Amino acid sequence: MFTGLVKEVGTIRTLTRRGREGIIEVDCASVLEGARRGDSVAVDGACLTVEKLDRGGFSAFLSAETLSKTTLGGAAPGTRVNLEPALAAGDRLGGHMVQGHVDGVASVVSLERVGEGWNLAVDVPGDLVPFVIPKGSIALAGVSLTAARVSGTRVEVAVVPATLRETTLGSWSPGLRVNVETDMVGRYVVAYLKGLLPPGKGFTVEDLKARGF
Repeated sequence: MFTGLVKEVGTIRTLTRRGREGIIEVDCASVLEGARRGDSVAVDGACLTVEKLDRGGFSAFLSAETLSKTTLGGAAPGTRVNLEPALAAGDRLGGHMVQGHVDGVASVVSLERVGEGWNLAVDVPGDLVPFVIPKGSIALAGVSLTAARVSGTRVEVAVVPATLRETTLGSWSPGLRVNVETDMVGRYVVAYLKGLLPPGKGFTVEDLKARGF
């Protein structure tokens, strides 16, 4: 489990394919503090398991699912990635609950300055739209953000200067593909409500009222 608060920006050292799977090596520093083999680390929002550690970084196994469903499948040596170690008991939960299970890949539409902050717009896959609501949480490349506006598949978030400095967001440009994880609570709510209705039937206001909403 993670919080979406990036601890460090690392760099991909190597990414070696082995058939449909692979091994990734990441250069980093602060994420290594107290790290052990078997620990979980979120790399651009994808939860990976540390297999080996050295003085300059760590390596992790990439499953066929990870390579096909996340941006890591197209990553190259030298790519900068957001890193976050797994949440420890007693840690402060400053972002939101992030599992590291990437739901899909979004495309950056724009990153524009607004006052002292920035407005980031991304285009998310259509099947993820039901799980994104204004003022709700969303993780982009492992960064905990709040959706300000949602229009169709376009999601806009406000980015504060600190987030821009301490993550890879400052280098994002239109067309860049980024991992998306929608809010875990929202996914469960939608799944629960769908289970209450006959297959193929959508929700109406009357349906929600009848169920106490």
